Amino acid sequence: MSGLIFRKDGTAQGVAKQRLIETIAKPDERIIDDPYADRFVLGASVIKLMGHKLNVWLARKLVPGFHEHLISRTRFIDDLIKRSAASEFEQYVILGAGYDCRAHRLELPSSLRIFEVDQSEVQARKRSKLPEEPPNSENIIYVAVDFTDQSLSEQLLDAGFDQSKPTVFTLEGVSQYITKEAFSSTVKELATLTQKSDSIVFVSYASELLNKNPEACFGTGYPNAEKRARLIMYGSEKVGEPWISFYSAGEIEGVLSQSGYSIIENVTLNDLNSRYFTPVGRTISENQLFQLEHFVIAKSKK
Repeated sequence: MSGLIFRKDGTAQGVAKQRLIETIAKPDERIIDDPYADRFVLGASVIKLMGHKLNVWLARKLVPGFHEHLISRTRFIDDLIKRSAASEFEQYVILGAGYDCRAHRLELPSSLRIFEVDQSEVQARKRSKLPEEPPNSENIIYVAVDFTDQSLSEQLLDAGFDQSKPTVFTLEGVSQYITKEAFSSTVKELATLTQKSDSIVFVSYASELLNKNPEACFGTGYPNAEKRARLIMYGSEKVGEPWISFYSAGEIEGVLSQSGYSIIENVTLNDLNSRYFTPVGRTISENQLFQLEHFVIAKSKK
């Protein structure tokens, strides 16, 4: 698997900022709550002073729907993990964990073992910013991987990963930053690790329409769709994490199917609008729907 997967943290900081903005919303209006996000955001005190509504208004001026897109992705995975942990799944592996604090902020059973996989320097930075003993600390195992000379499978197994236990894997905001070969080999490796048990994989992917027909990635009437799409990709490139891989739904299905996974859900912000935002009075209008990225849940065929 490519060593480029966990190389940077620029976008991780950006996502943490959006989690912070959502967290400072009124409790009955917010979609997620991340009390640790401010520890990873430069200028967190200013963001808090500005408040949720002003921050979201500014985000919409720059790229309408971008904040809601990232928050819906976070919530979608939160729901998956809570649902899986409440059933038979006993292990959770976060690939490219970055500044994700799901293991601490969700109420998860003590029986769920959580493996956070990333570069050692990113993990050290993250742990230095967390409180001394955040919730669920005893359930988390940090797995540092240097892909120049280490294997993901070997490092996980050395850390105590149990191949007989049902496992959930998440690759959040990863596939667009790595080659298609690296993504495919990663999925195969996960399937091999869990060939003796059930497994679920979450992946997000950037639509190939972003290059072919950008307007198709946004809601009707979305302003300057192509310009906004280019702005997002330019921003990632500027922090050293360019988008290099784009997929069709059929292509993603093929990669997962070849490794023994079948897709049970493939959604975008359009699908999650009524699920998350409407119930709290924040329904997103058609001309603000941002759908460059798809969220997929796939289950092993056993």
